[in-house]
Amino acid sequence: MTHHDVPPRAPGLTWLTEGGIETEIMYKWGYELPQFAMFPLLENLKAAETIRGMYRRYLDVAARHGMAALIGGFDYRASADWGALLGYSSAGLADANIGAIDFLRQMAREYEGQIADARLVGYLGPRGDAYRLNRAMSEAEAEEYHSVQLATLKCAGADLAWAVTFNNPAEARGVTRAARALDMPLALSFSLDSTSRLATGASLQETIEAIEADSGAYPAFYSLNCSHPQEFEPSLTPGPWQDRLRCIRPNAAKMDKIALCKLGHLEEGNPEELGRQMADVARRFPKMDIWGGCCGTCETHLDQIAARLKEVRMEEAA
Repeated sequence: MTHHDVPPRAPGLTWLTEGGIETEIMYKWGYELPQFAMFPLLENLKAAETIRGMYRRYLDVAARHGMAALIGGFDYRASADWGALLGYSSAGLADANIGAIDFLRQMAREYEGQIADARLVGYLGPRGDAYRLNRAMSEAEAEEYHSVQLATLKCAGADLAWAVTFNNPAEARGVTRAARALDMPLALSFSLDSTSRLATGASLQETIEAIEADSGAYPAFYSLNCSHPQEFEPSLTPGPWQDRLRCIRPNAAKMDKIALCKLGHLEEGNPEELGRQMADVARRFPKMDIWGGCCGTCETHLDQIAARLKEVRMEEAA
């Protein structure tokens, strides 16, 4: 069974995600994120209100530009290994995943009638480091590990599970098998290094083609995140596989990701330039209909991207 229509494609409909919420909450609003985990902040009333403000500004962009919204963001680290480092039990992690989706559901209700459509997304992060090659893991191990969080997200009523910043094809195939066994819609997002490849050395094209063959084209779509255009552009090689790449969520800055992590402050890059760069991508790949941001981006970058995308679509319609 495939889930190619999650979120649904429709003529003229473009989807917008949030930006780099972790970097924003840390460096703009001063909250600490042990293990880069955002979900514990929902237990802090003041932090939760700050997060609501961030999401309202993001959803305002979607409403202003006539876009639909894929709303996600908190459960990137809400899996067993990371949860244990944070002191969460299995039951506590399940509650955190459910609470994250409930929070997003409340945000979506605030914008009923203001945005064309809204779908709730639960995020799965890699079991290990997102920027370096993770420890050796078989597909079976990855399937077993990620199936727990996937099952919880399904029970929570998430419309889509989105595995983000994956860099190991074996882990990506494993999480796909887990989602397929649970009949849970899944998107896969990869992060590329300065060589425009995954940390294993595999190209984006060969990784996607292998997963398509292994899973019977199960994933709803594929995407790129946490890479600046200068990193991902060389990976966009021509071929039919590109039709399955529906989304790019770029970093704001041109810096190497590991260097960015060591900065200790927010690097926002040039939002106007990023908007133009993403418009260039949209012109080349008219079937891409999901856009957003990653590290260093906020509503300012999203607004620039959305505005430039609108111009591209108007050019196409002329």
